[in-house]
Amino acid sequence: MPKEVYARRYAQAVFHIALENNELERWQSDLEKIAGIVSDATVLSALENPKLRFNDKIGIFSGNMGDINRLALNLVRILITRAGIGMIGAIADEYRILLDDYHGVKSAEVITAVPIDDKDKKKLAEELGVLIGSQVTLKSEVDPEILGGIVARVGGKLLDGSTRSKLAAMKREIGGRERRE
Repeated sequence: MPKEVYARRYAQAVFHIALENNELERWQSDLEKIAGIVSDATVLSALENPKLRFNDKIGIFSGNMGDINRLALNLVRILITRAGIGMIGAIADEYRILLDDYHGVKSAEVITAVPIDDKDKKKLAEELGVLIGSQVTLKSEVDPEILGGIVARVGGKLLDGSTRSKLAAMKREIGGRERRE
């Protein structure tokens, strides 16, 4: 949990810097590049190795970067120094949420019992968008335990239309009737 909080704080700081410098999209691109490099297990292992000197770590990283914002490289240096480079993917994700929110787009996490195709995702995103009054981007995951239907989290709201929750509600209702009789 603490790493999520740190990632959110870093993302907020980066977002404010990007907003001040009018470089919102550039920062998104740079964060994605950095996260892509760090997603390589070998690179991450080297960057987190306490026996490797700082300059060597920066050398490993810089050789893979190409054109990157100088402030983004400073972020990398800070994260390497504080042994937090492993959370750059979470920082990039949090930044994307802030950027989407800035543009009026809400992120929705949707859980279904079976995988849904792109056509159904698009339709679901449109329906959720109408429901909350905003454009929606979907991130979906599969959990067979919900049995059917969907569970969606949008902007801090939980919409549970799963078969499992409906069955639980029916069980509570039936149990309540038996006690009254």
